[in-house]
Amino acid sequence: MSLLTDPSHPGEVLTELYLLPLGMKAPTLARHLGVPRTRIERLIKGETALSADTAMRLAAFFRTTPEYWMNLQRAWDLARARETVDVSGITPVQAA
Repeated sequence: MSLLTDPSHPGEVLTELYLLPLGMKAPTLARHLGVPRTRIERLIKGETALSADTAMRLAAFFRTTPEYWMNLQRAWDLARARETVDVSGITPVQAA
């Protein structure tokens, strides 16, 4: 599978590209971001989606953009929806 059809969860990206290289744990990141430790722990375990609030905080801390983080979540959500949502019975609108 490619990243286009099977993207990584934002929490996995956070862990692999940011936390591990820095040797940082979830509680430390949570303190820096001013959020509950459980928010970061659940995110890195893939148990919760990335919120816009967390995206803003991660962007400020890691000098990225909120759009970077939100696009990771969007890609993850769409990939999961493609696996579960059946749109075969929907007839496209006809142009007038």
